[in-house]
Formats: sequence, C-alpha cells, structure tokens
Amino acid sequence: MSSKAPASMPLGERLRYSAEAAAFFSFIGLTRLVGLRASSAMGGWIGRNIFYRVKPIMDRARENLRAAFPEKSDAEREQIIVEMCDNLGRTVSEYGHLAKFSMHGDNPRLEIVNSELGHAAYGSGKGVMFFSGHFANWEMMPFVAAQLGFEGGEVYRPQNNPYIDRWLVDQRKTNGPKDQLAKGVQGTKRIFTLLRRGKAIFLLTDQKTNEGIAAPFFEREAMTTPAPAMFALKLGSILLPTVNERVDGGRRFRMTIYPPLQYTPTGNHDRDVHALTCLINDAVEKMVRANPAMWLWIHRRWPTSRDQDRLRDWRGQELKTGPA
Repeated sequence: MSSKAPASMPLGERLRYSAEAAAFFSFIGLTRLVGLRASSAMGGWIGRNIFYRVKPIMDRARENLRAAFPEKSDAEREQIIVEMCDNLGRTVSEYGHLAKFSMHGDNPRLEIVNSELGHAAYGSGKGVMFFSGHFANWEMMPFVAAQLGFEGGEVYRPQNNPYIDRWLVDQRKTNGPKDQLAKGVQGTKRIFTLLRRGKAIFLLTDQKTNEGIAAPFFEREAMTTPAPAMFALKLGSILLPTVNERVDGGRRFRMTIYPPLQYTPTGNHDRDVHALTCLINDAVEKMVRANPAMWLWIHRRWPTSRDQDRLRDWRGQELKTGPA
C-alpha cells in the first residue's frame, strides 16, 4: 500500500488525491458502463489519438527506440509507437474489467503456452519467480499463473495516490494472487518467506531501479534490480521468463512461459548476482525484440546524465571485488 494513510495526510494533499481519484473512478465507471469490448476499443482510440500526441513522452519513446533499433527506419519505429499507444490505452481502459479475465468458463480470455514448464518449476518445491516486463496488459501474467494453481505473491509498486492504490490492489486480488507485496523492506521479507516455502512470486523486472546494479539491456547499461538474482542464488529458486501478448484483436491474452534460466554460481557473490541479473535482462530483451510494439517504451529505462555518478560508483565497487 501507499506509505501514507489518507487520514494522516495534510488537507491539501488529501484534497488533491481525492480529486484525482474522482476523475479516475469516473473514467472506470464509464468503461464499466460500455462493457469490456467497447471500452477496450475506446481505450485503443484514446491511445492512438491522444496519448500518441503527448510529445514529451512520445519523444522519449522515439529516443529509446532509436537506440534499441538503429537498423529500423523512422517509419517502422513510429508504427511501433502507434501500436504501443493503442495497447496502453486498451490496458488503462481494461482496469474496470479485471474481474472478467479468466482462463475458465464459456468465454475464457486468457490462455497459456508451455504450462508444463510452470508446473515443473512450481512442483520442484524450490520456489519459482515468474518474471516479465510491461508487455500487453501486464496485469494478466499473475492472473494466469494464479488460476493455474501457483500459490504465491505478486510484487507491485504502490501508486502515490492511496485511494487509487487501494482499489488497484483489490482488483488484482480478484483473479490473481491474494498476497500483494508492495516493493520495500516488508515486501522483500515476504518474498523470502514465500520462496522458502516453495511458493511462486510474480514480478516485473524491466523498470529502472535507482538502488539497482548496472546490467546491459539493448547494449546499454541499465540500472536493474538485483533482487531476483539474489533470491535465486540464496534459496536456489527457479527463474522463469514469461511474456504476455494480445490476441483476437486485442481482447484476449496469451501468456508464454520460457525455459528456466540456467546459471552455475562461481562462489563470488557480487559477480554471480551481476551475471545472473545480466541473464534476466537478456531474457527480457529477447521478449521485447520478438514483439516490440507490446512493450512500454516510455519508461526512463536507461541512465540519464544524473545517473552517471551512480554508474561510476557501481563500476568502482565491481572492480574492487576482483575477478571471479
């Protein structure tokens, strides 16, 4: 949950968050009124015609795409951005309908590829981390896994607005894991406990983490969370790359599980954490390359000039560890 409870906020902050929440829930009410199919289509239109015209954010996406795919033409990269905006609009418009996304019933909207890999990993009793990125509607990955019977917890970053954050957590619990783990000390302790008990953790590893370590992503160093690698090395837990994609005109989702990452520790903890984090980034990069329009290119994923000191400090610490 958000770090602040509404009652403990200054009045001005509470009023601002209340106004934001009122606008947000009005939009959610509209999407529920028109139904899932129409709201998804409406969201796609908003994405292509409104999100796409927010120049500062789209310029960041263009910059990221130029660096990641220098071989593509401007027209090809622009088409990726348009499709990304369509997906983003649909994703936002689907939040009011998360309870409808299920693998079961007469109208299943979720499907799974390579479920045997998930069952084998979960059945090992070692604990398993399903990791992915912001692909398609990224809320679907833990939905599919939880509905397959993989008990565990979903890691999330709390929203600044506590009213919206509380509502989102409740929506995720509807068809997904009941254990919602906010990033932070308490969430980390709970992850450790669940993995040690042989349960599953669902997390996205594709965002910049200021407290992370530098690992290559599209041939550029990106600050990346070392937590999954550290848990895997400490507990012997399994790391499963997982990707989500839209199918059937964008109204259904297919989750694909890939074989677990393979890594043999060298005994040098820092080097092992870095090497395994590099493998995680490499797995996410391969999934992005396979379908770049389904990934969220508007993140500040790579270092800015303000991050260079942190990168230099990290490199200095790495050199002090000596060769593996």
